[in-house]
Amino acid sequence: MATNLAIDPELLDRALAVSGEKTKKAAVTRALEEFIARREQARIVELFGTLDWDPTYDYKESRRARDRKLGLID
Repeated sequence: MATNLAIDPELLDRALAVSGEKTKKAAVTRALEEFIARREQARIVELFGTLDWDPTYDYKESRRARDRKLGLID
């Protein structure tokens, strides 16, 4: 989709310089991808501490049971 944007030329020049991209389009695309990734990571971080923890859960035994079921161990 073609879009015309009025982007601050100094910001665009800085984005080109730090991104290592060769074109303005590539620099803007990378900037948008990184912006989205950071926002998505921030949402994940907000979830820390919100899950109920079962202190009796034994992840090692769970893995052993899975491996026995798959025939990976006796």
